[in-house]
Amino acid sequence: MQNPTDVLTPDAFRILNAIADAGSFAGAARVLGVVPSTLTYRVRQIEDALDVLLFDRSSRQAKPTAAGNELLRQGQRLRGEVEAVVNRVKRVATGWEPQLTIAIDGLISHPAVMELACDFFSLNPPTQLRLRDEVLSGTVGALASGRADLALGAILEPSSAAGLKAKPLGTVRFVYAVAPHHPLASLPEPIGDAELQKHRAVVVSDSTHSAITQSFGLLEGQESFVVSSVAAKLDAQLRGLGAGFLSEPMARPYLETGRLVRRQVERSTREISLSYAWRASGTPGKALAWWLTQLERPITRRALLEQHRGV
Repeated sequence: MQNPTDVLTPDAFRILNAIADAGSFAGAARVLGVVPSTLTYRVRQIEDALDVLLFDRSSRQAKPTAAGNELLRQGQRLRGEVEAVVNRVKRVATGWEPQLTIAIDGLISHPAVMELACDFFSLNPPTQLRLRDEVLSGTVGALASGRADLALGAILEPSSAAGLKAKPLGTVRFVYAVAPHHPLASLPEPIGDAELQKHRAVVVSDSTHSAITQSFGLLEGQESFVVSSVAAKLDAQLRGLGAGFLSEPMARPYLETGRLVRRQVERSTREISLSYAWRASGTPGKALAWWLTQLERPITRRALLEQHRGV
């Protein structure tokens, strides 16, 4: 018995569709320019391989059985998928990447990224888009290691910039914030390190795969609550589970509604310069080039840093 995958060829589906459309083997033979016995032999090969009856031959007509109708439906679907693959291959040959992976730091606005993704998909590109969340040095680390093609919100150190191209995305200012019921919310300002150290700090873990990690805002010996994302850090501080610095754009809606309280501390106010970066080797494909073009626009860069949505 033949393997079903060996007999279900494009030509086999062409024969099956011709018989179903003509309503008989003889009619299909006239359309295809072959003798009816040839079609009978081919259909029996397919039926034997599948171990099902595809056509009801009880009358002079050939009517597809339930199994036959299902095979014909699946054949149409497979034909559509093959055509899609052909079109995709042709478009990739014109310079579109098969896949583009973007590493996104936790300080970047996801709503703004999704708006860009909507515009990108409106081009109907053959490129599969993948987004991966990263934190601190993990963002540029994903790019440098080849796990990403573009990094948004990279904090570039001199040692990490080798082999990469980068442009400024903007500066993010941080504020020290706590929930209104947190003990630090009612202390006189400015609050010194000695007092801050008595309270748990919420810290985001670095997502880098290397041994060198980054950390901000944690005092030596201070108890910490470590979370895996900036969104989780914000949630923890809203619940009063700890204190710490938050990006001002992300904290702003909660400061305005009173769900967070901004506190002046003796420590210097933090600002971080963020970049977007990509690998320097070769000419960017059309997908990466499209994203780089969008990032040249000041309004896009500002949205990526400012357009945070309160929950």
